[in-house]
Formats: sequence, structure tokens, C-alpha cells
Amino acid sequence: MLQVHGHAGAVRMLESALRGDRLHHAYLFAGPAHVGKTTLAMQVAQAVNCLGPGEPPCGECQGCLRVASGAHADVLEFAVDPEADEGPTTVIGIEDITKVLIPSAHLCPYEGRTRVYVIQGAEHLSQDAANALLKVLEEPPPDVLMLLLTEDEESVLATVRSRCQTIQLNPMPIGEVATLLHEERRVPENQALIIARLSHGCLGWAIEAVEDAAVLAAVHQRLERIADAVDGGLEARFAYADELARRFQRDRAAGRGELFQWLRWVRDMLLVQQGQGSKITNLAWRETIERQAKATSPAQTVGWLRLIGDTLEALERNANPRLALEVLMLEAPSMDPAPA
Repeated sequence: MLQVHGHAGAVRMLESALRGDRLHHAYLFAGPAHVGKTTLAMQVAQAVNCLGPGEPPCGECQGCLRVASGAHADVLEFAVDPEADEGPTTVIGIEDITKVLIPSAHLCPYEGRTRVYVIQGAEHLSQDAANALLKVLEEPPPDVLMLLLTEDEESVLATVRSRCQTIQLNPMPIGEVATLLHEERRVPENQALIIARLSHGCLGWAIEAVEDAAVLAAVHQRLERIADAVDGGLEARFAYADELARRFQRDRAAGRGELFQWLRWVRDMLLVQQGQGSKITNLAWRETIERQAKATSPAQTVGWLRLIGDTLEALERNANPRLALEVLMLEAPSMDPAPA
């Protein structure tokens, strides 16, 4: 049995296909970061190479253990490499497909029953790599299973998507994440709820935050910058816009992530204004958010949310980051001076 929290529908479908030996030759697991795509992919890879008795994956046989440790000869992962010796990569290139995946796909499995290829971030396949991959997807060799993982389904080449069976993995309910953290990780209830809210239902992120204090520290730093920018005058906001623009140019994903933090922060202000303060995401910052919510009207807050959304869209269209962020800071509602 697949041991995956949440995603009951996807698990039932895959387990049924495994029992009936009816697995599709290629799957596209789509969902936000840390939602469980990799966990599910590796468990499927274990299941098709399990050597134990009973219903696979057993999790204890040599095949399952080697898949879990990343040492199985028949399970290969492909992803962008931000720390490559020849320099960080932003795409999965054609050589990965033509020189590694395709030649090995036509070989018999070496130590298991099925060769499994896990492509992390399938939206990062270059055009040439995606086209080369089509040859395998259109005429799959026997005993080959392709598992493509993506956070952005629409950015995966349409012809690749059409040859995969798509499985959408959605975030878990916040209450379930909090309960799992409390019962299985022994996290105090209040802290479990704080982390669960910050995770937005992505259990992988929540577990990482429990295991690594640096994860929550990084979130705290981002929220501290946002709180200061909201409270600050125009000079402080422009300084923040310049800093965020520099970060955006160095790491586009991190910059977008901070703007989504802005969306959640301002959404929390709106929830407070509507008497729904118990539902905010950033529970640890509730007093600050409540104070800032009193300094603006609901109409201003709604306009602010739209403004952040427009900024994200402009950046997706390759607008100048500094200019777009300065416009955001200039047009955002001003706060009354923060109390001493």
C-alpha cells in the first residue's frame, strides 16, 4: 500500500492500477511545491520494483530500500542543477534526455522489474529536451515508467502533457496538517497550527519547518521585512523595493515567493477587517496585522490586493522589477505611524 498522507483519490487510482497491472506508461503529477509529488513518485517507483511478499511497496525489501536511498540502478531522477560545476542551470537540457534517458530506456532493467524516470520540474524541460522526450512517450519501451512532476502544469509542453495521465495533487486541509504535526511529530498544538497555516496545506513544507529551524527563521525574516515596509514611509518602502528587485533578479522564484507573502499578509488584514481574524495565515504576527488593519479601510485593502496581483502579472511579462515594485510601494496605502 502507498503510504502517503492526503491525496486519497490519487492513491486509490494508483493502487488500483498497480493491483491490476494497469499502470499508464507516463504520469504527470501536478501541484504546488512540497505538496507530496516526490513522495508519491518514489513510492510508485518502490511499488514497481518491490521484491517483498504481499502488496507493494513493502518498504523493507532491498528494492524498496535502495529506491528510498536513491541508490537503485533502475530509478533515475532529472532536474535543473543550481550548483552544477559548469555553472547553475535553469533548464533540463537535451543532453539529459538524449544521452542518458533515451539510451538507458531501451535497456532491460538491471536490478528491478521496471526502469523509472522521475523528472522533477517538468516545466523546466527545454524545448529541445521536451521534443526529444516525446519519442519515448509516443513509443514507450516495455518495462519503463515515466513520472513527470510539475508546479506549473500549463508550462509543460502541451504535446508532452497529452501523452501523460495527469494526477492533480492538492494541498491538505490546514486542520489535518496541524493534527499530523501534533500527533506524529509531537509539535505543541499552538505551534502546529502556526506552522500548518504557513504551509498552506503542503505537508512536506510543514515537516521541513519542524525539522529545520532555519525554514521558519527565513519566513520570519521575510515577514519582518514586509511588516516594516507596510509601516514605513515612502523612503523606507523604496529602499525595500530596491532590495526586493535585486533579490528578484538573482532568484526569480524567491522574489515571486515574497510577493505571494505580501498577498497573504494583506489578505490577513482584510480578514481582520471583516471580523475573521481567527482565520489569518500569519498567526504569530496577529497583533501587528490587527494594528495595520485599523489604519486602512476594507476598500483600500482590496485595492492593495489587486495591486499586488497586477505587480505579479507585470513581472511575469518581464517588466522591470525595480520599476514595478516601486509603483507597488508608491500606490500602496500609507499607515499611521507605528506606536512607539
